[in-house]
Amino acid sequence: MLKSLISYLQNANLMIQISAVAIILTLVGIVFALTYFKKWGWLWREWITTVDHKKIGIMYLVCALLMFFRGGVDALLMRTQLAFPNLHFLNAQHYDEIFTTHGTIMILFMAMPFIFAMFNLVVPLQIGARDVAFPFLNAVSFWLFFFGAMLFNLSFVLGGSPDAGWVGYPPLSELPYSPGPGVNYYVLGIQISGIGSIATGINFIVTILKMRAPGMTLMRMPLFTWSVLASCIVIIFAFPALTVALALLGMDRIFGTHFFTMLHGGNPMMYINLFWVWGHPEVYIVILPAYGIFSEVVSTFCRKYIFGYKSMVVSLMMISIISYFVWVHHFFTMGAGPGVNSFFAVASMAVGIPTGVKVFNWLFTMFRGRIRITLPMLWTLAFIPCFAVGGATGIMLAVAPADYQFHNSYFLIAHFHQVLIGGVVYGLLAGMYFWWPKILGFKLNETLGKWAFWFFNLGFYVCFMPQYALGFMGMTRRVYTYPAESGWGTLNFVSTIGAFMMGIGFLFIVAQILYSIRHGERDTTGDPWDGRTLEWSLPSPVPHYNFAQIPVVDDMDAWWKMKQQQKEGIQPQKEPLKPIHMPSPSSLPFFMGLAFFICGFGLVFNQFTIATIGLIGVVICMLWRSLEKDTGYYISVEEIKKNEAAVRGL
Repeated sequence: MLKSLISYLQNANLMIQISAVAIILTLVGIVFALTYFKKWGWLWREWITTVDHKKIGIMYLVCALLMFFRGGVDALLMRTQLAFPNLHFLNAQHYDEIFTTHGTIMILFMAMPFIFAMFNLVVPLQIGARDVAFPFLNAVSFWLFFFGAMLFNLSFVLGGSPDAGWVGYPPLSELPYSPGPGVNYYVLGIQISGIGSIATGINFIVTILKMRAPGMTLMRMPLFTWSVLASCIVIIFAFPALTVALALLGMDRIFGTHFFTMLHGGNPMMYINLFWVWGHPEVYIVILPAYGIFSEVVSTFCRKYIFGYKSMVVSLMMISIISYFVWVHHFFTMGAGPGVNSFFAVASMAVGIPTGVKVFNWLFTMFRGRIRITLPMLWTLAFIPCFAVGGATGIMLAVAPADYQFHNSYFLIAHFHQVLIGGVVYGLLAGMYFWWPKILGFKLNETLGKWAFWFFNLGFYVCFMPQYALGFMGMTRRVYTYPAESGWGTLNFVSTIGAFMMGIGFLFIVAQILYSIRHGERDTTGDPWDGRTLEWSLPSPVPHYNFAQIPVVDDMDAWWKMKQQQKEGIQPQKEPLKPIHMPSPSSLPFFMGLAFFICGFGLVFNQFTIATIGLIGVVICMLWRSLEKDTGYYISVEEIKKNEAAVRGL
C-alpha cells in the first residue's frame, strides 16, 4: 500500500499535489479553530453524537453543498478541457478519473444527501411527529453516508481515483483494465453509503405510516410527505440491486472471482442489468422529492390548495411503480431484440404521463392564484420550461430505433443534465430556500439569491443547449479531445462559458449563505411565508422536541385550516401537556461508521488485517447496541413550559 502511494504521488500532476496540500491545510485550520475556540466538546455533544433528526438533516445539507462544490469543480475541469480542439489541459487518464468522480459524486454523494436532508428537516414536522421512527438508525445512516463519501473522495489524493466511468461497467472496471485501487474506492465507498441509504428508506416509510398526528389520514398528508414515501419505496427495492452488483464486482477485484469476466464464464451484461435496475429508479428516487417540494412551494406562494390533490398522489405512486420497468432503455443498442426493446420503450414513454399530470396541476394551481415571486417560487417557475424540454428529449430517447442515433452522443448528455439539474437541483434549491428559515431561524438574502438564480439558470441553457446540437453533429460522449476539423469547437466553447456561469451562480449561493448567517432577516414568527402545513405552526428554529402538544389534524393543509379557525375565534384541539420522551444521544453511530471506513480502506488496498480490524469494530458496535440498557430520557412539563415561553416570545 505504501509503495503504491509513493508511486502515485511521484506520478501525480501538479493539480493533484496542490489539492492534497490544500486539503491538509484545511484540516489543520479546522483542528486549530476547534482547539483555539474550545469547541471540541460542543462538536461532540451537539453534532457527532446527536440523534436529533433536524441536526442530522443540517449535517446532510452541509455535506451535500460540499459535494456540490467538488462535483462542480470536476465539471468545470472537464469543460475547460473540451473548450478548444486538441487541448491538453488534462491528460487522458486524469480526464477519465474526473469524468468518473463527477458523475458518482453528483448522483450519490450530492443529490442523495440533499434529498435526505429534506427528508430529515421536514417530514417529522409535516406529519406532527417528535422524531423519526428509529432515531439511532437515522444517525447510523448519516455516518455510513459520511464515511462512505469520505472513503470515495480520499481516492483523489491517495492511490488514484476510479477511472472506469460512473457506471463502472466491466470489463473496464475489472483488474486487467483498472489495476489500481481507484475502482475499489468506487465499489466500497458507494457500498458503505448505500447501506445507509437503504436504512433511511426503511426508517422514513415506518415514520410516515406509523407516526402521523391524530386525524392525519393518508389522504390528508402533505404532498412532500407523499413524495418522500414514494421515493423510499423505490429506495428499498432498487438499492439492493446496486448492493449485489457492487458486491460481485468487488469480489472479482479483491478475491479473484469471475462473475463478470467472460473468459472465465462470467457475464458483464449481468452487471449492466443489475446496475440499471437500480440506476434508472435512482433518477426517480431523487426527482420524486423535488416534485413534492414544487407542490408545497406552488401551493404556498399561490395561496391555494394544490389543484388535483388526489391525481397528484396517484401520479407519484404510479411513477414509483413504472420506474422499475424502464431500465433496458439504457442499452437499447446492445441487441436485446425488438420485443424487449418495444416493451421498455412503451414503459419509458408511459412514465411521462403521470409527470405531465403534475406539471399541469401546478400550472392550474397558479391559474388565478395570488402568486408571490420569492426565491423558492423563482426556482419552481424555472423548473417547468426546463423540465418540459428534458421530458420531450427523454421521449425521443425512449424511441428505440431513434436511440441508435442518439445513444452515445452529446444529445444524451444534454438530456440527462436537463432533467437532473433542471429537475432535481432546481427542486432541492427551492426546498432549501423554502425551509431554511424554519430550520435555522433566518432567511437567506434575496438579492444575492437572485444573482445566484440568474447566473445559474442562464448559464444552464448556455451550457447544455449547444450540447443537443453537438449530439446531432456526431460528437460522442466520453471523448477527452477532438480534432479542429470536426467543427465542434465553437459550440464546445459556448458550452464551457455556460458551465462557468453556473459556477459563478453557485459561488453566489455560498456568499448568500455566509452573508445571511450574520446579516440575514431573523424569523420571529415561525411562519415567514404564511405556510399551509404543520411545520409552519412551530417556532423557528424548531425546539428539539418539535411539538409540545401533538396537533389534531382535520384538513389536508392543516396549519392553514387552523389559522382560518383562529381568525373565526375557534381554538384548535390540543392534548394536555405531558412529559415528553426523547432518545438519548449516542456515539455508537459515529464509531460504527468509522469501523466501516477502516474495513473499506483495508479492502481498497487488499490489506486484510486492517479490513478485519474494521469488521470486528462493526460487530462490537452492533453487540454493544444490542446490550445497551439506555431507554432515553423525559422532558418535564415545567421544562416544556419554560422553553415554549422562551421560543415563542411569551
